[in-house]
Amino acid sequence: MKSMELVLLLVFLPLTQSVKHSLLYFLTTSPGVQTFPEFVAVSVVDGVQVGYCDSDIKTAEPRQDWVKKLVEDDPQQKQWHIQTCIRAHQDLKALLETLKQQLDPTGGVHVLQEMSGCKWDSETKEVDGYEQYSYDGEDVITLNLKAQTWLFSESAVSLKPTWDKDKNRLLHSNTVLSNICPEWLKKYLDYGNSSLQRTVRPSVSLLQKSPSSLVSCHATGFYPDRATMFWRKDGQELHEDVDHGEILPNHDGTFQMRADLNISSVKPEDWRKYDCVFNLSGVEDIITKLDKAVIRTNGVSVFPVGAVVGVVVGLMLLSVCITGLFIWRKKNKGEKQLID
Repeated sequence: MKSMELVLLLVFLPLTQSVKHSLLYFLTTSPGVQTFPEFVAVSVVDGVQVGYCDSDIKTAEPRQDWVKKLVEDDPQQKQWHIQTCIRAHQDLKALLETLKQQLDPTGGVHVLQEMSGCKWDSETKEVDGYEQYSYDGEDVITLNLKAQTWLFSESAVSLKPTWDKDKNRLLHSNTVLSNICPEWLKKYLDYGNSSLQRTVRPSVSLLQKSPSSLVSCHATGFYPDRATMFWRKDGQELHEDVDHGEILPNHDGTFQMRADLNISSVKPEDWRKYDCVFNLSGVEDIITKLDKAVIRTNGVSVFPVGAVVGVVVGLMLLSVCITGLFIWRKKNKGEKQLID
């Protein structure tokens, strides 16, 4: 169960502006998978999991101590989420059956996922709402909240007449995303202020697999996830020969990131001109000079690394095959154009 929650958390996108906050709900249903609940829902505030429910436990569970305090002070929060969890399970399952009849009438195991929620700018007070459905990794239905209309992929366009006529569905989504979600997000930020709005400096290291490979500037243990990292030469940011990795979550709620520098064309006497800069709002920049003396490299070992790696990779692939059913592919490269 914990591994499944972690996989769901890996899909959360990092926020791009320090003044924006988000409350997002990630729901997944896949009837027929024996090892997992038929329905799973996770709620996330600013990249931190705050709630969980599934079709087995049939209740909403807080995932942070300050959320437990909020629920104690406002019992309606928990009751609303329990009712919503039960209703969302039935609604999502019904939609999945409809899509299966149209796209795969022969049967089989399929996955339907929903991402919904809101983002609130604490400075401009602007609110953005989101509601999106994905069938087997393909985005099929998306709500355009500002235009008050649903967008459909070609594979799901047959649903358009029914959804367009269902004004209650649109009204409900508009009310939740524009009113209820922002108010609860503000309450979460109030109760979780010391945790959600804390700032934690990372440890930064220079890593290199071999003398001829890329030098990776790696930062881990920072919070929040609104950080940047880049390489400089003579004080000027480099854009060529640099590969920026994504910000990834750690198991303890902090984050990690890296930026790789190609040093194949860098002369030894020019190394001192390069440095790595880690920037996080609220703390002083961490600047790390490119220095062979501080680079951590992989040493030669007589231990049968190849065999161990093979086993680990095999286990990882098996895990991915199982838990991959629950991953929300928000950046679907094969995404088909949505139809208004």
